[in-house]
Amino acid sequence: MKSIPKLIRRFVLILLLSIFLFLVLNIGFLVFYTVGHSSNGGPWTTAQEAAEAMTATEEGYTLPEKMQTELESKNIWAVYIDNGTLKALWHSDNLPDTVPLQYTASEITSLTRGYINDCPTFTGTGEEGLMILGYPQKSFWKHMYPSWDYQMIESAPRTVLLVLGGNILLVMLIYLGANSGLLRSVRPIVDGIRRLPEGEPVRLKEKGILSELAFHLNKASEVLQSQKYQLMKKDAARANWIAGVSHDIRTPLSMVMGYAGQIENLTYLREEDRKKASAIVRQSRRMKGLINDLNLASKMEYNMQPLVREDINAVALARQVAVDFINMDVEGRYPIEWETEDALTVCRIYADKELMKRAISNLIQNSMNHNEDGCTIYVSVAAGGYCVISVEDDGTGASDEQIEKLNHAPHYMVCDTNTTEQRHGLGLLIVKQIAESHGGCVEIGRGGHGGFGVKIILPVKD
Repeated sequence: MKSIPKLIRRFVLILLLSIFLFLVLNIGFLVFYTVGHSSNGGPWTTAQEAAEAMTATEEGYTLPEKMQTELESKNIWAVYIDNGTLKALWHSDNLPDTVPLQYTASEITSLTRGYINDCPTFTGTGEEGLMILGYPQKSFWKHMYPSWDYQMIESAPRTVLLVLGGNILLVMLIYLGANSGLLRSVRPIVDGIRRLPEGEPVRLKEKGILSELAFHLNKASEVLQSQKYQLMKKDAARANWIAGVSHDIRTPLSMVMGYAGQIENLTYLREEDRKKASAIVRQSRRMKGLINDLNLASKMEYNMQPLVREDINAVALARQVAVDFINMDVEGRYPIEWETEDALTVCRIYADKELMKRAISNLIQNSMNHNEDGCTIYVSVAAGGYCVISVEDDGTGASDEQIEKLNHAPHYMVCDTNTTEQRHGLGLLIVKQIAESHGGCVEIGRGGHGGFGVKIILPVKD
């Protein structure tokens, strides 16, 4: 269930990333909004510039026309207060009647940081007095009494971090709590999907926000289990049919072989008739071998053949099979050469002895069956990282196309179409099945003596 923690990590990562982007975007927006509406020192700067631009003349004080025009364009009134008398030395033409022309020290202090008649005021220091600019109402908002506790300012960064961390933790808890139902629903769904390809039955509770998905998984499991059961019935019926046919054929075949053998030994028959009877015996034996191969191949295919594994010496086993064939070859048409190195006397494998003998026998018999005019058969065992049992001949061999089919094309036992192209019979199929059941493989190709060659590659015993 590695996917559940991964899913949770993905959710949490998306949540943290969302919070981070949310904070960045909001802070960026706040900065942009503040800068866009910030005075940037404008009113105070304008007041100072106006104060510095104020000049004394014989008739009094005057403000340059350019500055007056700028103030009037913004609907700003102005008054210039004498430092000594606190009386107005000059004022703009648009000065409201409610604005006094005489001030006290306390009034100067109040208007410097606040308002006059609800108009925000800003001041600038000139050579002879104080310039007061009054802006339209609601143009600026001023802090009248800005003062902050020093301890609060000093601890502000830590406080902000604690509050931010608490908010993030709270958001995560709310998010996980809200999605806990989803996570609880996902776990059995993921487990069910994992079990489906393994052929295990799946039955999920059809409730929660993923109830529809659970319903369809249950239906898919029911369909797969039904198909699995039908396939098992079909395979069992097929295996039983093959076993029954094999058993039923043995009795009449034995009778044919017996009678043909008797006819073969009748001396008063013509030589031609005895040869025909001999051919009947030979082909009957081959048919009997094919029936046995068919039965064994069926059992191997459906895992009905139990493996009795034991520690065996592959060199001694292969040599014994070769000797048995030498003893049966009375006419000497199929001599067998033992090509194993003299130094190699032991190659341990953990395998079923009878099945391995059957595999080697099938390879030797395969060379005999495909070389009716006779050939020399070469048997060898090599050891290294693997145990390699080789059976080769110097007979007719096989073409590249045939070798390609033997290595890759399915046998007609496990192929529903194109069965007419299968030419190698059950012998090599059984060899492949036996090798694979022991954790090995089979290589088919040309032998080193110009004919056909097959190698059984098996893991050596530790």
